[in-house]
Amino acid sequence: MAEAFTYTGYNCIENYLNSVSEEAFAGFQRKLIPGEEKILGVRTPKLRALAKKLAGGSWRRYIAEAEDRSMEETMLQGFVIAYAEMELPERLGFVASFVPKIKSWAVCDTFCPTLKSFGKNRKAVFTFLKPYFKSKEEFSVRFAVITLMDYFICDEYIDRVFNLLDSVRHSGYYVKMAVAWAVSMCFVKFPEKTYAYLGSNALDDFTYNKALQKITESYRVSGKDKAKIRSMKRPRASSGSKA
Repeated sequence: MAEAFTYTGYNCIENYLNSVSEEAFAGFQRKLIPGEEKILGVRTPKLRALAKKLAGGSWRRYIAEAEDRSMEETMLQGFVIAYAEMELPERLGFVASFVPKIKSWAVCDTFCPTLKSFGKNRKAVFTFLKPYFKSKEEFSVRFAVITLMDYFICDEYIDRVFNLLDSVRHSGYYVKMAVAWAVSMCFVKFPEKTYAYLGSNALDDFTYNKALQKITESYRVSGKDKAKIRSMKRPRASSGSKA
């Protein structure tokens, strides 16, 4: 664990984030990350470094006092929840409180892979995740799909992964793209099982064709497989409605 950060109140967090923010970088991010009301322009490695320091100190006080006035403030909370040492039930409680704060793909897709302890507690985490696949909130569903992709594409869970991906009915663009991404990662690790899944699935045309596209874009897929995947494209894909 990194050296503890001397947390003296939430003002010290705000002051630090403002001191390392970059307006040019913020402008670049605003073009790529819709859904966030305020982006400061703090680079992710600096947020991770601060989170590790907080996680080594009074992190519970920090979490209790943390605010969500910028994307970076929210992202920092997620990193601390992931890095801090605690038992799984407590971590799941913090995760459950954090998920409703996710308002963009950027926060979601940096938070999920940071939850490394999930890979060591698959049974309990899988049970925890399942209700999120039925959520009405776009980024709650995306959280579930990305977490599934990050920790459950393995021999023990691959069939259940396909079943859960098939169960997703949310029409949000960022949900559809997450499902497509997850299917492509399934193909990389389990090509034959994924071929079988693609031949008999409940994916809408947009998500299905995006999954094929992502498979063909992967450098880990052979040219022969890419040619076969291209031949499987559905001719009329319904467009995803971007949130």
